[in-house]
Amino acid sequence: MDDVRETMRASPPLAATRPRIAVLGGGPAGLGAAWRLAKEGKAVVELFEAGARVGGNAGSFEMEGVACDYGSHRLHPASDPNILADIKSLLGDDLLSRPRHGRIRLKDAWIHFPLKPVDLATKLPTPFAASLFLDAATAKVRAGKLVPETFGSVLLAGLGRTMCESFYFPYMKKLWGLGPDALASTLAKRRVSGSSLPKLMRKIFASLPGLKSPTTGKFYYPRGGFGRICDSIAGAAMEAGANIRLNARVERILIVNNRVCAVEIIENGQTVRIDADAVWSTLPLTTLVKAVGTAAPQDVRDAAAAIRFRGMILVYLVLETDQYTEFDAHYFPELSIPISRLSEPKNYSGASQPRGATILCAELPSDPGDQYWSMDDAALGRALYEWLGAAGLPQSAKIRRAFTKRLSHAYPVYDRDYERHFSTLDRWIEGVEGLLTFGRQGLFAHDNTHHALAMAYGAVDCVKDGVFDRAKWASHRQEFLTHVVED
Repeated sequence: MDDVRETMRASPPLAATRPRIAVLGGGPAGLGAAWRLAKEGKAVVELFEAGARVGGNAGSFEMEGVACDYGSHRLHPASDPNILADIKSLLGDDLLSRPRHGRIRLKDAWIHFPLKPVDLATKLPTPFAASLFLDAATAKVRAGKLVPETFGSVLLAGLGRTMCESFYFPYMKKLWGLGPDALASTLAKRRVSGSSLPKLMRKIFASLPGLKSPTTGKFYYPRGGFGRICDSIAGAAMEAGANIRLNARVERILIVNNRVCAVEIIENGQTVRIDADAVWSTLPLTTLVKAVGTAAPQDVRDAAAAIRFRGMILVYLVLETDQYTEFDAHYFPELSIPISRLSEPKNYSGASQPRGATILCAELPSDPGDQYWSMDDAALGRALYEWLGAAGLPQSAKIRRAFTKRLSHAYPVYDRDYERHFSTLDRWIEGVEGLLTFGRQGLFAHDNTHHALAMAYGAVDCVKDGVFDRAKWASHRQEFLTHVVED
């Protein structure tokens, strides 16, 4: 093709033990891999990010003088110690330790989230609180056995009907648009850290004095927004020799004789071909297969078409007030309030500036083509303020403006057929020489930022003398299955 230019811009000569690796996607997983590969001298690395800045959904941007994130993000103390140490070394004093101060709406009452024993005992209606614990304590005796297991059956057996029907079932229906028995049991095990009474009790009573650790009820957050983590990793990667190219959208992945040989990207309106010994992709699996085209067998293309991602509209309100509430996040499990979570970015970092303005970020689960996706920003802003009023939240501040960010691939959807489709994709990818997928989108995983970085570190650990150890990667993959999302 005349518009394809062959290039390896700013790439040094390839040594025998230094493969040329193209990393696709500039979120935490892609950036972490590019940094560690370059720092450890294991590869000549180029990273391609379609956006104008790194970070993906874990990035930040500034609006009206306020650092905003793409939803609610925290760095959890449960992070792998090596990963946490790396982030602390990159950010220094700009990585703040902050107290968690959120709340959740249950039975028209606001209680602290994460849950605290005192709140459960004093702020919920007494009959409801009693039924929560009694139902959970006897759940395993009374729960029917459903084969195969589903998200609903696992949680009913572990927590009982009261907790499930008042919180988890409506909340998950809102997040994924599917009922509890249309979702795979894996979701309960990977996404709900308190999926049984003993686990839930450990989480609740860990907040009591004398039982809690120094990090209980706390999180890490960078001064200037959560995206500073990705920004700092990107800076370290470039300093180590990685080449990061922004506004570079992957158009095609070339596979010849069952081995990747190059990627084609759209950059400045031109198609650019980059030769590579390996392609490490953090792109959604659907995007990856589309880029491969007919090099993927028909059953693989069918499997990619069958897996689903849940979209999200982030609705931001700029309010003319110093602070909306004292809370960093509000959670809304009930279906009558369409949003799932509301965050106030200034409260995450404890910022007092700018004066006279704050921003709210509401997470509205939604897919392209549904009723909310087609609404304009102003209409969504007005609807959001009405929903907040219906939940008993303040409506006294003047709205300066509303704007949105729309994420088409916010969460992987674990429906009851996803494992079959994912296995088809996974087997094919493993059989293509030089092709690797990882990260939330690449492994179809529910994860936190520290989990995405753990995947990146694991992948780099598998490279030795220019060769990728598939057996070692399989071992790391087993470790990744133990990851449980921290809310």
